[in-house]
Amino acid sequence: MARLYPLFSSSKGNATFIGTEKGGILIDCGVSFKKLSSALEINRLPLSAVQAVFITHEHSDHVSGLKMLTKKTGVPVYAKSRTLRRLFDESMISAESPVIDMRGKIACADMEISCFETSHDAIQPCGYKIHTADDKYCAVCTDTGCITSETDKALTGCRMVLIESNYDENMLKNGRYPLYLKERILSDTGHLSNNDCAFQIGKLIEKGTLYFLLGHLSQDNNTPYIADSTVEKSLSAYRRNKDYLMGVAPVETKGGAVIF
Repeated sequence: MARLYPLFSSSKGNATFIGTEKGGILIDCGVSFKKLSSALEINRLPLSAVQAVFITHEHSDHVSGLKMLTKKTGVPVYAKSRTLRRLFDESMISAESPVIDMRGKIACADMEISCFETSHDAIQPCGYKIHTADDKYCAVCTDTGCITSETDKALTGCRMVLIESNYDENMLKNGRYPLYLKERILSDTGHLSNNDCAFQIGKLIEKGTLYFLLGHLSQDNNTPYIADSTVEKSLSAYRRNKDYLMGVAPVETKGGAVIF
């Protein structure tokens, strides 16, 4: 039975493991090899369980540990073609690891993985949808300024979704960020707000999604309490812990997974 382990989730570093101690996949590697190894150990996952890495986009908080991980393990790296080219040009992937363009569906660790478009100011950003061996679907969807029709279609029907809830609009607008950065985050190629996240979760509950993790929270423009309470308030038409279950992905794991 597959599990989703939110190892790291914030604007400073992201990595999610999906699978079991016998094998699985890593989505993004935005922390050092040392921190990743420690997080896996805390969750009783051997490093050998990471059978492949799937990259959403080339920003440092998603790839900063990729070169050392690939050097140490030689695991294959999957991403969209232009993202792979950028990572290769910037020497972010060790020669020990094969690189594979994400086209269609990829079989790995007894799962089937596909990608979907997201809307972010990266070269070719995407999210990932995973079909597990026990015929369940989950998805990781962060770093998107809006939910495109393709993204909505991909998330619909998933049993479990890790979705971005990056910022509180009031905190961002009244915060210390310079205007250009505020405008970037607020744009359709920036990040998803708590309110926009809540709207999408409501749509997904209607279509049967049960488990949600709020992820990629800004440490400057959000808090776990604000994200959770904002989303829950917007979902007042539904009963928490009955119509849906929701948590907040930790900045850094202390151990724990979502069994979906």
